[in-house]
Amino acid sequence: MWTLSGFADEIDDDPKTQFATLNDLGITHVEFRSAWGTNVLDLTDEQLGEVAALLAEHGLSVSSIGSPIGKINIEDDFDAHLVRADRALTVAQRLGAPFVRIFSFFLREDQAPGQHRDEVLRRMAALAAKAEPTGVVLLHENEKDIYGDVPERVLDIVESVGSPALRLAWDPANYVQVGVTPFTEGYALLRPYTDYVQIKDAVRGTGEVVPAGEGDGQVRETVRALAADGFDGFFSMEPHLGTYNEYGALSGPANFTRATRAFTAILDTEGISYR
Repeated sequence: MWTLSGFADEIDDDPKTQFATLNDLGITHVEFRSAWGTNVLDLTDEQLGEVAALLAEHGLSVSSIGSPIGKINIEDDFDAHLVRADRALTVAQRLGAPFVRIFSFFLREDQAPGQHRDEVLRRMAALAAKAEPTGVVLLHENEKDIYGDVPERVLDIVESVGSPALRLAWDPANYVQVGVTPFTEGYALLRPYTDYVQIKDAVRGTGEVVPAGEGDGQVRETVRALAADGFDGFFSMEPHLGTYNEYGALSGPANFTRATRAFTAILDTEGISYR
């Protein structure tokens, strides 16, 4: 039984509206990234308490904290960022989230990946070491323009760090946007380390984000392979079909619903059960 989740802040800034829409769609979990226009790591303890109460009221659980950890340049101050990582882990524990999403640091065009590999690995290992005692698992997302934006470097990170507290989130649209054919070029390499899937698709050439199955992200092939090898985990809706702000996209309820229906139609066609 696969479990649906989603970046509900794409629906609305107000968590009441976010969670009500998830209820309407039958989605049981949320990937919590922001509320009331504030990043999850910047919410006060009082606000987190309010979120926890709303989650309970709507019968929802948190699949992951959609943190911005690692979304700084590789040459930016890391010590201050480690403090942010502590906050991310605290929030995950407060809301009962098993995962925290992270990134492997932005690189400018003049910053060759090979020249910064050692520092990336040092930082990623430090983040994993922070997570290990907590029981929370960090999920590296293959965001474009970071060190780990192509399968070979993603594999380098997870194998070089070698921590049970560092695993992978698979984002097919992000791979398409950096010229990768996701399933063909990345699935076999990264499946052993992949614990989480983010659902958005994109068109090669333009990079336009589209609902699952309408782009070049090979979502159907990936789903079929995951079902065949017994994957049992989260699929997090991240439609990116609207306007954008600093936290992500503002798809709105209609586009969020459209994206969810496109993905569940694939699951239905493949005969895959989900909740």
